[in-house]
Amino acid sequence: MMNVILILLMVVVFYFFMMRPQQKKQKELKAFRENLAAGNKIVTIGGIHGKILSVDESTILISTESGKLRMDKTAVSSAPEDSLEKK
Repeated sequence: MMNVILILLMVVVFYFFMMRPQQKKQKELKAFRENLAAGNKIVTIGGIHGKILSVDESTILISTESGKLRMDKTAVSSAPEDSLEKK
């Protein structure tokens, strides 16, 4: 009986410390990708920094220092953290 309670406690702890925060992070990333608009600055999963020129249903067109790139929305990871603009 004690072993069953211990296993259930481990499952509950695992859920609250591992699975739930990951689900919250995925929801926030999905909302961020859905709210992309022209003019936003982004960073892709591959580390490419750029500015959004246009947004289609599943792709975006970004401007980088070396030209324009069209990529899938799922390749966007975040907005850049420009420490120079904050100072």
